[in-house]
Amino acid sequence: MRDNIQLACRVCKQRNYVTTRNKKKTPDKLNVKKYCRFCRKHTEHKQVK
Repeated sequence: MRDNIQLACRVCKQRNYVTTRNKKKTPDKLNVKKYCRFCRKHTEHKQVK
């Protein structure tokens, strides 16, 4: 049921985080504000393949 997904920074496109999500409860792609160590600030992270 749960998928492993990667989160990439929208600014620098680096893949920073790996997390899981439930496909049934959240069918849309995940968008989360998290800290990017490459940009050195909080940015929006988007789910990638």
